[in-house]
Amino acid sequence: MSATLVPFSSVAECKRSKVDLPVTIEGTRPVIGAKFNGQEVRLLVDSGASFSMISSAAAEQFKLRTSMAPFGLVMRGIGGSTVPSLATVKLFTIANADVSNVEFLVSGNEVGAGSGSVGLIGQNFLERWDVEYDLAKGMIRLMKDEDCRKAWLAYWLTPGQSYTVINIQKTTPRAPLTIGSAYVNGVKIRVTFDTGASLSLLSLRAAERAGIKIDMPGVADGGISRGVGRNMVKTYIAPFDTFKFEDGEEIRHTHLRIADINLDTSDMLLGADFFLSHRVLVANSQNKLYFTYNGGPVFNLKTVSQPAPDATSANPAADTAETKQADSDGKKAAEEQIDATALVRRGTASAGRRDFDHALADLTRASELEPNSAEYLYLRGEVYVQKGDAEKALTDFNRVLDLKPDHVPALMSRAELRIRARNLVDARADLDAVDSFAAKQADIRYELAFAYERVNLQPSALTQFDLWIPAHDEDARLVNARNGRCRARAMMGQDLALALKDCNFAVGHSLKGSNSGFLDTRALVRLRLGDYDKSIDDYDAALKVNPQNAGALYGRGIAKIKKKKIAEGEVDIANAEKIAPKIAERFKALGIAP
Repeated sequence: MSATLVPFSSVAECKRSKVDLPVTIEGTRPVIGAKFNGQEVRLLVDSGASFSMISSAAAEQFKLRTSMAPFGLVMRGIGGSTVPSLATVKLFTIANADVSNVEFLVSGNEVGAGSGSVGLIGQNFLERWDVEYDLAKGMIRLMKDEDCRKAWLAYWLTPGQSYTVINIQKTTPRAPLTIGSAYVNGVKIRVTFDTGASLSLLSLRAAERAGIKIDMPGVADGGISRGVGRNMVKTYIAPFDTFKFEDGEEIRHTHLRIADINLDTSDMLLGADFFLSHRVLVANSQNKLYFTYNGGPVFNLKTVSQPAPDATSANPAADTAETKQADSDGKKAAEEQIDATALVRRGTASAGRRDFDHALADLTRASELEPNSAEYLYLRGEVYVQKGDAEKALTDFNRVLDLKPDHVPALMSRAELRIRARNLVDARADLDAVDSFAAKQADIRYELAFAYERVNLQPSALTQFDLWIPAHDEDARLVNARNGRCRARAMMGQDLALALKDCNFAVGHSLKGSNSGFLDTRALVRLRLGDYDKSIDDYDAALKVNPQNAGALYGRGIAKIKKKKIAEGEVDIANAEKIAPKIAERFKALGIAP
């Protein structure tokens, strides 16, 4: 493609200063290290967030004073909206630089959930800089350019390498997001470049403009997504002929994840999966965005088994060469002389792209260079888990806990492996250790509660739910947690009025068509309460969503027998036992029998 700008190095007066932010990739998203008043924290770098943010649980954990946010300020995301408060970190440390009195919005949502972070860095910080996202190599660079408006800023380009450059809207404090244009099936859309979104997501309205509807052949269930606010949204994965940028990269015969969402300012989030497959420079100083393709699939579509999309650009031959170069770079990994931290950053980035072999090669070298690093061993263990090698993962987690017995993530991961292996005694020991080491408000208690449920320790699960729920009253996972607490009480047969209150909340706030388990739980509570008519109604609704729910069939059978509908009840019980032969034993263990 043509360009009117000239190479960065050719503009004599152009000067650049930069700050390197090393990142690790958690799942697919970039996380950096920082400090709150001298205490180490991890923060998600979220280019799709207008303002930096932490959860209310984190604000309490770090003893930050909160106050009212400016009047009328509302945070919106794919999960709905929420009204935040404001916290001030007196001494915020990033890239070894101390900054005084940095403000964060405070939300009930666990904004860093799934990334191991306590919050996020948003555009109120990022938009002051030109920002380079080199996530495949584990680096974000903040740049300040002087007299470079006429310069070509993608300094890493090599002769013949293909690239894309697009215009983006000017960022302002009121409109800080990075927004540009793309085309889906030839239809122009607005896209937000969002490192905080794990996966790219197209709005249903934009998909329909491009000729795609969710009831068309080839459209598959994409699972549930969430964001700011309590709500969850159902997603779908649909085939598209093309996704392209004007005069730039084109992806042919691909699939995109779509959902019925209102993004306000754009039609699509280009998420961390896009950033992992590209090197991206957001040049706020020029209102332009530059990127090159790293190779591999552009969109992470976990629920669809399909070949990688055909990613091309204005110069297909150059793309092929670039992909080969990326593969070649990976093969040279064992021969490169780079330090352990760089290896870890690159290794976690490879894992984010599901390139497990290269990830393990880098993380193994890092562990050889620093054999007493518990963190490096933990990261390698997590890659082994993703790859399905439980034995090697367990070996790494054991070594981590020899080095650092209070490593909560490793304890939690080892407990999960032990639960899968039905080693419930040792799994409980790990879960109890997590309980003893974790902060009262820690987000890990959500995961801990469900793990205790899986090892049949309902009282311990209830304790964890009681700790997590009050600190996360606006979190999108609240419906799951309150259903879990309802279920724990229902299983024990205790405090059934409180259980019913939780179940009513969960059913009332869940997505229709995805709430069979919530209805099943409430039906069990009503069965124990002797409210057989409403119990049957809930079991009917649960079975309408999932006719193969053996627990719902068996429970409905018992309720019908209690109502003297003996023949109907026995049919339900017989059908349940065909699906799950031991279902009667499960109900008997709860003290429930026909």
